[in-house]
Amino acid sequence: MIAPLVVLLASLPVPISPLSGADPTWIETNLDGLIDLYQHLHQHPELSNFEEQTAARIARELHEVGVDEVSPGIGGHGVVALIRNGDGPTVLVRTDLDALPVVEDTGLPFASTVTTTDESGETVGVMHACGHDVHMTCFVGTARWLSEHRDAWSGTVLLVAQPAEERVSGARAMLNDGLYERFPRPDFALALHVASDAPVGHVAYCAGPALASVSSVDITVKGKGGHGAYPHRTVDPIVLAASLVMELQTIVSREVAPTDPAVVTVGSIQGGSKHNIIPPEVTLQLTLRSYKTEVMDQLLDGIQRRAQGLAHAHNAPDPIITIGDNTPPTVNDPDLVARIVPALETALGPDRVIPTTPVMGAEDFGLYSLDGAIPGFMFWLGTVPADRFADAQNGGEPLPSLHSPLFAPDARPAVATGIRAMTAAVAELLPASGVKDR
Repeated sequence: MIAPLVVLLASLPVPISPLSGADPTWIETNLDGLIDLYQHLHQHPELSNFEEQTAARIARELHEVGVDEVSPGIGGHGVVALIRNGDGPTVLVRTDLDALPVVEDTGLPFASTVTTTDESGETVGVMHACGHDVHMTCFVGTARWLSEHRDAWSGTVLLVAQPAEERVSGARAMLNDGLYERFPRPDFALALHVASDAPVGHVAYCAGPALASVSSVDITVKGKGGHGAYPHRTVDPIVLAASLVMELQTIVSREVAPTDPAVVTVGSIQGGSKHNIIPPEVTLQLTLRSYKTEVMDQLLDGIQRRAQGLAHAHNAPDPIITIGDNTPPTVNDPDLVARIVPALETALGPDRVIPTTPVMGAEDFGLYSLDGAIPGFMFWLGTVPADRFADAQNGGEPLPSLHSPLFAPDARPAVATGIRAMTAAVAELLPASGVKDR
């Protein structure tokens, strides 16, 4: 069994100064209220671009912890808050607000039972299956600690609560709405993200490329519909689409250099309505992943050539290809990582701060770095109970992944660790009160 939280916190090193981040006593004192917030957010998830009530709750929480300015409605339902505290750098701390169209199956007493109508008019369940409820709770806890300890640091903290991360469009919307013109431009950008494959009480980090770029592509394969008994009088888009699905995989296997990671996944294929009817068209939805812009361009070009070439080969009309949501890779600035990791080790203990490898998941946090002009760092927050993690490592039941209806983070110790880690990271970048540089 995992140790009680008080034992976990007691096992962490005591900070040598307030600038080491939130201490275990402060966290334990504040944790009950924060877990109440977490459970409320978990029970009331909202889809991307519909985060109205979530944004209002986060704005209220920020007002209550005593930040200087709270500005809602930035880039949609985004919320921006400032803690101004004299001379020093500006540090951006970001959380995300949105949930996923997933029906929860965790069995938790505070499980989401929310259903809603999505943008396409479909009724869907809604769940924080990617841990954004944990992110928001750590975000509020970090803001509270920084507001209460202004005598210990100097500078400005830019708190960004972002909508539509799951659509990888919220960061761009906030930037396009003047985030860096209407508010102080940050010198550093920080975020954390839950990990479904790391033990609670730990954080993991990766310098350089950490998460992939992503592009969404919709393809409408055109044909000529008709009776299934007379295929020679039709142009069958189902056969064409099946050929295209297989052909798309050769872009990665035969065109992209083997040393360059790339993914082409067809996540949806839909067409037809009855056994004996050949439909006029079939739709495909793709997700593309890479770490390099030139590789993403290769993938997009390869899709265009194959889709059009197969259409011509089958004497079919040209397909309709639409490139949708996209975002660049999230690249952790190596110098910033090298600076913050020792602070995390001081706060949590060296054995609780572990290096990891890049993943092909995607995030739009990288946009806040403006192509590397602003150093950014996102680290991973472990959420798996120690006994459950050990069991999975020893051949037991596999751990649910992010976006799974079964994903249930061990929230109380995860939030405690997240606040401890993020406050330590922010404090490392801010000079002590009255000191202009450090």
